[in-house]
Amino acid sequence: DPHGKFSIDPQFGIIRTKKQLDHETHSFVVLTVQSQLGDSPVYSSTQVNVSVIDINDNSPVFLTKSDKVTISHTQPPGTAVYIAHAEDKDSGLNGAIKYSIASKPSDAFSIDPSLGVINLTRTVFADKQQEYTLHIAAEDCGSPALTSSLILDSLAVKVVILDINDNSPNFTSSSLSYVMEDVEVGFLVHHIIAKDPDEGRNGQVTYHILSGNENKAFVLDKITGLLTTAHLLDREIQECYNLTVMALDDGSPALSAMQVLTIVVLDVNDETPIFTKQLYETAVRENKNPGEFVIKVEAVDRDAGLNSLLWYEILPGIGYEKFKMNSSSGELVTTASLDRETQEIFSIKGNSVKYLPSRSSTAQLHLTVLDENDHSPLFAKTQYQISVTEDLEEGSVILDLYAADEDDGLNGEVMYSLIDDTFGAFAIDSVTGSIVTTKALDRETKSQYTFRVVASDCSTHLPRSTTVSVVVHINDVNDNDPIFLQNPIRAFVPAETPVNETVATVRAEDVDLGSNGAIVFNLMIAETVFEIDGKTGDIILREPLTSKGFSTQLLVTASDQGVSPRTATAMVIIFMEEQEEEISFSHSLYEASVPENSAAGGH
Repeated sequence: DPHGKFSIDPQFGIIRTKKQLDHETHSFVVLTVQSQLGDSPVYSSTQVNVSVIDINDNSPVFLTKSDKVTISHTQPPGTAVYIAHAEDKDSGLNGAIKYSIASKPSDAFSIDPSLGVINLTRTVFADKQQEYTLHIAAEDCGSPALTSSLILDSLAVKVVILDINDNSPNFTSSSLSYVMEDVEVGFLVHHIIAKDPDEGRNGQVTYHILSGNENKAFVLDKITGLLTTAHLLDREIQECYNLTVMALDDGSPALSAMQVLTIVVLDVNDETPIFTKQLYETAVRENKNPGEFVIKVEAVDRDAGLNSLLWYEILPGIGYEKFKMNSSSGELVTTASLDRETQEIFSIKGNSVKYLPSRSSTAQLHLTVLDENDHSPLFAKTQYQISVTEDLEEGSVILDLYAADEDDGLNGEVMYSLIDDTFGAFAIDSVTGSIVTTKALDRETKSQYTFRVVASDCSTHLPRSTTVSVVVHINDVNDNDPIFLQNPIRAFVPAETPVNETVATVRAEDVDLGSNGAIVFNLMIAETVFEIDGKTGDIILREPLTSKGFSTQLLVTASDQGVSPRTATAMVIIFMEEQEEEISFSHSLYEASVPENSAAGGH
């Protein structure tokens, strides 16, 4: 019950009104009734629809109390003169309205009771009276009926009978007008004039724009015919308006005339030139002669005539002096030969300027210098010397060469190759420039390699290359055992040989270098009768030979002085010269186990 017009008995459910109901305000009310048993949370609801039945409590009312209409005295019978309209808020028959003429000053008029249309029943041409006032009453169809028949409640319609309107307006003003585009709002553009020779209202002319007033650019005073601007004009949006103007007299029926008024909007210099692109991008090859065409820029100015004349220029910036722009055409050319390796990218600004008043705009020019293959690959040195040990594994990298090429793309992509014989010892990675061993090195076989490496770019047209010399020195490692020149050694010593006399000399050599090839001799078993000179290999007698038939076997070692010394063993057999007995072995069979891969000369 949103309007609070009802109440309900909480025990018996009787619904009663508690406020006055009005069909015209609310003709239908929906009530929601809820029932609940005691304090139970369970409830149910139902909907009660209340229809408020209308009674005839509203009289018809005219929206206006008086009105005026004019007719020609030549109008034929049956002509509709006026339509009366009243409203009744009631519904059904209570709101149905019947119209009548309450006071009828002439028999020339009648009214349709249902439609309220006032018609002529005869011509009024011969009537001397030029004006009639009709009082129209409205009555509804309710029971009892309500009416507006009182003078205060009725509609007073004044009917004025005029002379015949037999002349149309005639334009006397020009159909062409000019206006500058920068005039202010309200500026007088044109005075439209049309003459009508009729008298009174038949000769009163009003002016109207029928079409062509795009965006409602103009306002026409319908009484004076003064045409003014409604908002700011813009010739660049629309430079011509063709207004269809009607001059309409106030006759009945009204007569009119048409004219097409052409308004030309004249240009003022109010536009700024705009480049067709804000960013121009192009490429030009390096090493070209000055005067090489680069790009053409273009700007547009929506102004007309001299107001749209432009010139072009480039603004100061890094590298701008290498270019020149044609002030008329906007063509950009070089003033010097370009070098990509010095400057690859030029970012300069182009400017378009118009004459007084000066207006300008700028655009960015992004120029990329394309590469020519004008640089050879360059190594950091003219010759590379490197020392490696001879125990390098096959596939070891001994030197990473790099040749820089300032060119771009394939012109700057470098490949490497060997052009001399390395005796199968070395190879080069064509992409990385790494020189690797392809076999085991042996200083004792070859201690130095000299070869050339060529670095070539990958240009598809006249590739360029550079050659560098590489010298590889093979450093020694202790990879050779000493070798005795004679083994075993037999020495015959006279019995009378004095002490400290050299009785024999062992000789050994080691093809390694330095300490790796320096040999020291030693006796494997401590000996009191003989000793050996570690440097010379001389075996010296330290005690006299006393026993007849003396003989002995000495095991001599030859060791180099490398970090991990390598050793060879030789046997020295010493006999006294008087011995004439047959030499015999101490054993008839000697057996020994020898590890595989034992070094040559091992005992």
